[in-house]
Amino acid sequence: MDHFQTQLSNYAELAVKVGVNIQKDQYLFISASTEITQFVRLIVEKAYEAGARQVFVDWVDDVVTRLRYEKAPADSFSDFPSWKRVEREELADKGAAFMSIVSQDPDLLNGIEPNRIRDNQKASSTALSKFRQAMQADKFSWTVIAAAAPAWAAKVFPDNSAEDQVPALWDAILRAVRADQPNPVEAWQRHDENLHEKVDYLNGKHYHKLHYTGPDTDLTIELPAKHLWCGAGSINQHGHEFMANMPTEEVFTAPLKEGVNGYVSSTKPLSYAGTIIDRFKITFKDGAITDVSAEQGEEILKQLIDTDEGAKFLGEVALVPHDSPISNSNILFYNTLFDENASNHLAIGSAYAFCLDGGKEMSSEQLQANGLNQSLTHVDFMIGSENMDIDGILPDGTVEPIFRKGNWAF
Repeated sequence: MDHFQTQLSNYAELAVKVGVNIQKDQYLFISASTEITQFVRLIVEKAYEAGARQVFVDWVDDVVTRLRYEKAPADSFSDFPSWKRVEREELADKGAAFMSIVSQDPDLLNGIEPNRIRDNQKASSTALSKFRQAMQADKFSWTVIAAAAPAWAAKVFPDNSAEDQVPALWDAILRAVRADQPNPVEAWQRHDENLHEKVDYLNGKHYHKLHYTGPDTDLTIELPAKHLWCGAGSINQHGHEFMANMPTEEVFTAPLKEGVNGYVSSTKPLSYAGTIIDRFKITFKDGAITDVSAEQGEEILKQLIDTDEGAKFLGEVALVPHDSPISNSNILFYNTLFDENASNHLAIGSAYAFCLDGGKEMSSEQLQANGLNQSLTHVDFMIGSENMDIDGILPDGTVEPIFRKGNWAF
């Protein structure tokens, strides 16, 4: 087995044993592109070797997806097949694990009528709302990983030769997920421990507010009274650990829904629904978005915010140091899974229930009563840079540094 195949095998094993942490006789549901069949087959093999009962693969083809957006009737984008909803809900009820492997062309839907994208996103989000709520409460194990595909690789490495683009992207992915380490599983265990040190510190401080300042950014975010900082590994309702994102470099919590005021500017492009949104600014008052502007993709951004009432509010606050592995690679991935782990970021839309003390057992109404936002959508966008400072404000008004010049200040 050559060096690349060894690392690829390591990656597949990480996805199965650390990502979803598959258990004996457990079902596994994988969403993936037809562009990456060989890698998916490797993961399926690893899953069965780890004891999976049955592995289901939901294949997506980028060409077919584009053809639908170009040629299908406009009113068809408001439909979502009920059998797709039932499939996920029934598997979740059986304790299945879910793995999404992203490899999509960031420009896949460039030029498509924005209303079609909006209607499709809203229809799928509405149909899968029960499933998403269970996922955001860690009822089952789930993970998002990535695989290199030609169109995505060409976007990330446009100056490389065509034959070198996919290998270059694979190399960047494998390094980011620590599959290049001598013992990747142990490397992830150490990484998990390091992130939890930051989590424990922030939970011990229990800041009342965060104040962000940087180029074209002056934003204050109030935190719920019962907020919890989280990071790296999670635990499902059966007590099994899993890693929701691979890679991950963040620690995060939920903001108080109506406690966000000021303005913030993006520092990296946002790849959303097959389009790119770039160089945008968002203004908040009492939690709600009151104004947006973007040099690219402004109409798509506005339609995202109009998904539902909750899409006008934030659902996540995440801290990532500028001096971190993905940021230091100086690679712009045009993929949120990677770019959000190179930068402080926020998320438009729903909050994670586990970011509230006791939240996993709360109803939707109880979560809202405790200040967490509810929405059909959850979309991260990057705001961090080497020029960002963040202060933590204690309940008594004491101000303490959390970030200075883009990095941890403690």
